[in-house]
Amino acid sequence: MTAAARGAARVVVAVLMLALIAACSSKVVRTSGGSSAPGTSTPKPGASVMVRRGDTLYRLAVANGISPMDLALWNGIAAPYTIYPGQRLRLYPGSGAARGQASRPPSGTTTAQRPPVRPTQAPPQPAATPPVNSSVRWRWPTDGQVLNRFAGGDPTRQGIDIAGKSGQPVRAAGDGVVVYSGSGLVGYGELVIVKHDEQWLSAYGHNRTRLVNEGARVQAGQQIAEMGSTGAARDMLHFEIRYNGKPVDPLQYLPRR
Repeated sequence: MTAAARGAARVVVAVLMLALIAACSSKVVRTSGGSSAPGTSTPKPGASVMVRRGDTLYRLAVANGISPMDLALWNGIAAPYTIYPGQRLRLYPGSGAARGQASRPPSGTTTAQRPPVRPTQAPPQPAATPPVNSSVRWRWPTDGQVLNRFAGGDPTRQGIDIAGKSGQPVRAAGDGVVVYSGSGLVGYGELVIVKHDEQWLSAYGHNRTRLVNEGARVQAGQQIAEMGSTGAARDMLHFEIRYNGKPVDPLQYLPRR
C-alpha cells in the first residue's frame, strides 16, 4: 500500500470512529468542523458495483465519484446504512423513489462496516417536480435574509443559504426523527438531517453546535442546533428539502414572509 493510500485509509477510519461515537453517545455532540468545498456526484447510468468484504458505503461512493448520501438514496439504503458482501449497488439514480436492492446477508457472511457519513450533496440532475401538496407543515428553520437560492441541476445550489449570527437558533422545519447528526460530510460542517416521513427529509448545515443526536424525535420549531460557519465562509444556515431523495426548492414550501 502506498503512503497516499495509507493516509486515505487513516482518514476514513478516523471519520468512521467519530460517526460511531456520535451514534452511540447519549450526550449532546459539540465539535468543530473544517472548511472545504462540497463534493458532487457523477452518476454512471447503467453501472453498478459489487460490495466486497470490508467495503463501506463511504469508500465505494468516493471510489466511484458519488457522494455517500446519493449512493444510499439511489439504492434505498436506510439508517444505519449497512451493506453486505455480495450486494450490488446502482451508481445512478432510478426513477421515482429509490428502492433498495439490499437483502439479508447470507449465512456465514460478515456485513460491511457502517459508513461515516450520510448522505446530502446532490448529483447534477434535475430536481424532482414538486408535488402539489406536501405532507409536512413546513416552517422557517431560522430567521434571516436568504443569501443564495435553489437552482435545479446545479450541484452547488441544492438548497438555500440563510444569513444570521453565530449561536442563532436553528429549528426543525417540521415534525420528524433525526437520522443524522455529525460532521462527516465534506462541505456541510456540523450537519443535522431530519426525516419527516418516507418521502420527505430536511437538512441543516454549517452549524456551530448540534443539539440533537440521531434517533431523537423533534417537533416543528424545536431548536436542534446553533448557527455557525463550519464548512462555510461566514455564519449562515444551509437548508435543504428533499422529496424521495431528490432536492426541491425550499422556497416553494416555506411560508411566505
